[in-house]
Amino acid sequence: MRVNRIATFGTALALILAACSAGASPTPLGSSAPGASSGGAAGSSAVEIKNTAYNPATVTAKVGGKITWTNNDSVAHTVTLDDNSADSGNLAAGSTFDHTFATAGTFAYHCKIHSSMHGTVTVTP
Repeated sequence: MRVNRIATFGTALALILAACSAGASPTPLGSSAPGASSGGAAGSSAVEIKNTAYNPATVTAKVGGKITWTNNDSVAHTVTLDDNSADSGNLAAGSTFDHTFATAGTFAYHCKIHSSMHGTVTVTP
């Protein structure tokens, strides 16, 4: 009897911990760690724009991977690659911008509106 109670308690505890950790903190889409590339062929990652910052500021993707930036701030921002190969234009609060990276390399980006905002995407083969 005691063994059954311990097993039941252990199962219940595992379910509670799994439910609690499922929404504990945002992570890139389809990945297990902030800034990590996801499973699948190329995968995708997410960057939140909040408090006049990109979070995470550095993200990694595979060639063909898509990064989605979401403006969760109360003011407009841009996502502008330093080499001018992509520019979101002004992103209003609640808006998103997607960009798929076709080549490997390190791509620095910034906000045209707020010069203190910088980020980096590292694209691996």
